[in-house]
Formats: sequence, C-alpha cells, structure tokens
Amino acid sequence: MTLYELMLRTNHHLLCNRKPYLTDAQKIYIVKRFLSAQSSREECERFWRSVRFPGNRDSSGRRMYPEFFIPPYNDGKKYRSILGQMPATHIFSANLYELEIVRLLVCFAPGEMYTDIITEQTLDRLKNTFFGSEDDGICECFDTSLVVLRFLAAAAPDQTDWIQSRIDVYHKYFSQKLRPWQTEWYFRLCLSELPDEIAIPELWKQQNELYRLRTQIQTEADHDNTEQCALKASILDRCIARLAY
Repeated sequence: MTLYELMLRTNHHLLCNRKPYLTDAQKIYIVKRFLSAQSSREECERFWRSVRFPGNRDSSGRRMYPEFFIPPYNDGKKYRSILGQMPATHIFSANLYELEIVRLLVCFAPGEMYTDIITEQTLDRLKNTFFGSEDDGICECFDTSLVVLRFLAAAAPDQTDWIQSRIDVYHKYFSQKLRPWQTEWYFRLCLSELPDEIAIPELWKQQNELYRLRTQIQTEADHDNTEQCALKASILDRCIARLAY
C-alpha cells in the first residue's frame, strides 16, 4: 500500500464507519509509515525544479509547495482529493497530498515533538501562500484553500480569524465556479470538523438544504450503494448532528 493509499483509506475509514475506531497499534503503524516516508531534501529539490519553483521560494519568499511529503511520480497523473476530485495543477494535488498526511499525524500523534515540528513549519508556510492566507479565488488556489481550511480545523482550531478568512474566500468565489459540487461537499466536510463557534452558524444557514440532501442521498444509496454515497451520507450526518446541540 502506498502512502497515498494509506492516507486515503484511513480518511475513508474514519468518515464512513459508524464507529470509526482505530487501535493504538493501528495509529502507531500509520504514524510510523508516514514518518518513514518523509521526503528527503534531494527529493524536495527535484520536485521543486520539476514544477519550475527552485528552492520553493518566489521573490516574496512564499513557499507554495510541500516540504515534508512530496507526492511520488504517478505516471503523470495528479493525486485525487479524498472526495475524488481530480486536480489540474500541482499546487492543488501536491498540497492536498501533504496536508492530508500531516493532518493525520496531528490526529494520531498530537503533542509529539516530530508532529509539532512538522505542523508548525507547515502552518508557517501556509501563512504566506496565496491559497493559505490571501483573498485568492483564482483557479485551483480556491480548492487548495479548502484543503488548508480542513487542515486548520485539526492543526490550529484556535486560529479563528485565519479559519474565518478561508470561509470568507469560499463564499466570495464559490458562485464563480463552473463545476462546484465537489468543492461544495469538501466545504461541508470542513464544517463537520471546524470549531463550534464557526461551524454552527454556517450550518444553520444550510439547515434545509442539509436535510433535503440527506433524503436524496438515502434514495441514491438504496439503488447504488457506492463509497461516494457513503462519504456524502457521513458528511451530512456529521453536519446535521452538530445542529442538535
């Protein structure tokens, strides 16, 4: 199983199972697999040159690409998001690859020195990117901003101003997207995980739509019980459950 497959399957397990329990031994295995595959400096440099971003710095010092987990070459194909979205750019694909892995490290090994170092340096990188901190809804910086939002929910839930800035970007540019359904579902996934004071007001705005979609998804699942349906149903259940409190 590749690192990407492990990340994907772990996410799907945690999202789709009613009792998403992992033993300590399973968590330790996942953490060790991730850390043992951390990219070397040479691998990072090679990737940065391949995307024409040598040194991972632009003229303003922005570090736009991963620095700990570089996605392996995949026959020229980008890596999909956990909801199946196919990126068109390395900005989106490479950042979702790293951020989803580091997010699981935060969840499974919180407070450990190696986790803290990786997390803090990743947060520092994201604070100075177009998609991580600025008002940028152009192309896939918009989608990457949502991956940052989910990462912040786990790694920096106290950074409410930063989190709110990503939500503001979503609302500002969402209507301009031509095929927004996967983006919309990823935003709901974020709302199922963000701090209450931010997520609950957003969820109340969508209350009627959430219940309508839950009925629709149940109908679809009765005829086509795919993993995609299970993921959507789980996201909706998590969001709706938060409205009960």
